[in-house]
Amino acid sequence: MIYWLTGQPGHGKTTLAKIFKEYLENNYLHKKIMHIDGDDLREIFNNKDFSKEGRIKNITFAQGLAKYLNMKGFDVIVSLVAPYKEVRESFKTDMGSELTEIYVYTDELRGREANHVSDYEQPTDNFISIDTTDVEPIGSLLEIINQIQL
Repeated sequence: MIYWLTGQPGHGKTTLAKIFKEYLENNYLHKKIMHIDGDDLREIFNNKDFSKEGRIKNITFAQGLAKYLNMKGFDVIVSLVAPYKEVRESFKTDMGSELTEIYVYTDELRGREANHVSDYEQPTDNFISIDTTDVEPIGSLLEIINQIQL
């Protein structure tokens, strides 16, 4: 299974991905879990291109990596802004029931507003919505677990 957490920078994707990974590792000992983070990919591969083309390149690389790891038996948690709905929808079509999109958002200011992506397109179909406003990370994790019925 691939769990794709999308949303604006600073809205809680990476925090949720990390505690979700820990939850799965502690409760499903037979599972192999991998976390792919957009900031880590940019750092490792020195991709500082935040143009639309640069973002799509980063997203499609993460998608390919997630698909590969999933084929090798890993559950994959991806935390990546991935602002373009068409790119995310294409991957959901490709992966079918092996992918769950989780839209993470907040109304709170958390210090990453300078990295706001003005052309971010919110999901509209077949996704889980997680509002992290005034919610501790563990509360958001419990909501994810409840919605995906783990």
